[in-house]
Amino acid sequence: MVPLCVASGNDRCLRQRGDDRLPGGNSLHAHPRTGDHLHTPGRPTPDAHHPRRCCTRRAPHPLDPQARPGHPIRRRAPARPADHRALPGRRRRGHPTPDRRPPPQPDRRHAPCHLRAGQVDARRRRRPAVQAQAPAHPAERGLARRPRRGCPAHCQYCYLAGSLTGPPITRTYANLDDVLGGIAPAVGQGSVTSGTDARGHEGTTFEVSCYTDPLGLEHLTGSLAAAITHVGTADLGGPAQLRFTTKFADVAPLLDLPHHGRTRVRFSVNAASVERFEGGTARMPDRIAALRSLALAGYPVGLTIAPIMPVDGWRQEYADLLDAVAAATDDVPGLDLTAELITHRFTPRSKEVLLDWYPRTKLEMDEDLRRQKRGKYGAVKHVYPARVMHELRSWFDVALAERLPAARSLYWT
Repeated sequence: MVPLCVASGNDRCLRQRGDDRLPGGNSLHAHPRTGDHLHTPGRPTPDAHHPRRCCTRRAPHPLDPQARPGHPIRRRAPARPADHRALPGRRRRGHPTPDRRPPPQPDRRHAPCHLRAGQVDARRRRRPAVQAQAPAHPAERGLARRPRRGCPAHCQYCYLAGSLTGPPITRTYANLDDVLGGIAPAVGQGSVTSGTDARGHEGTTFEVSCYTDPLGLEHLTGSLAAAITHVGTADLGGPAQLRFTTKFADVAPLLDLPHHGRTRVRFSVNAASVERFEGGTARMPDRIAALRSLALAGYPVGLTIAPIMPVDGWRQEYADLLDAVAAATDDVPGLDLTAELITHRFTPRSKEVLLDWYPRTKLEMDEDLRRQKRGKYGAVKHVYPARVMHELRSWFDVALAERLPAARSLYWT
């Protein structure tokens, strides 16, 4: 049974069989994929879905300003299998809520949290199982798998924040068979690894962490294990590899899977001073220990050193990081280790979203200290000046070769 939250004290609530029609021919019904009770024109409520809990906010009845707040709902609650809970605050159409959230924007990709009872965001459409991407860095310009969207971590520097506008909601898709079924037809269509001399042995790579950290939700969904098993055992018609990046460390459910070396797990790591911007994630020593466990289980592994920042003492801090990884992987037989290096950057939109999410952040996002760069389609991003970028890259080129010679560097950006 799914709880139903009603945002006003009027008649748009608690409809069941025999009382499911709303004024104007509208009704409440259960969303076919999520089970949420939604309000759409001309659809009766299915008998199998009834709200169990009804929550109201203190707002006058629209037709009777003298009525007690929430009175129509409280009057109906005892006669139906639902319990009534009043929520604090006022919410009237056209007036801001107490936390002063802005009204819905037409370009939002998520249904705003403050929609009224039963309203549906018409912009929420089912996404295709496979989508061509143009993500932030070159290794992901291919085909992406999206079993989830939205991240459980709270990284104050998240470059993708501009792509995840609206409430910070984590969405997971239940049609996993459809998602995985799109892999085989797409094998051979990638543009980064397929057909290249340097990385052709990897086959077509499929990224599952474009817009989320899949390991952070694995204990709830199990979809990552299902994807690894599918790619490791299915006949896909050609060489293919699954890839994902994570800041979490609970890898125990993945160790015994039949991956057959077709899934590369990259761990996002950084200097100690930068780690304070990563809320809700595993600590750096735990991530390095998890990388070692997966490497010993035969997985290809990788480092995503990102976002690189020239903080005070950055040379020593990043040297300590590389030394810790070297010590953890020194005795791993047949180690397959890659490195991807990404400097910190932000867009006007991502800065706006991040400052809204984390208004007290100490992260430096000053356009006057950055160089403006334009992407393939003209999008503006703010990166470090050329002198700083050259200094950072020169140091990492030498440090990787000296401290972690087993690592194969894929790109710098």
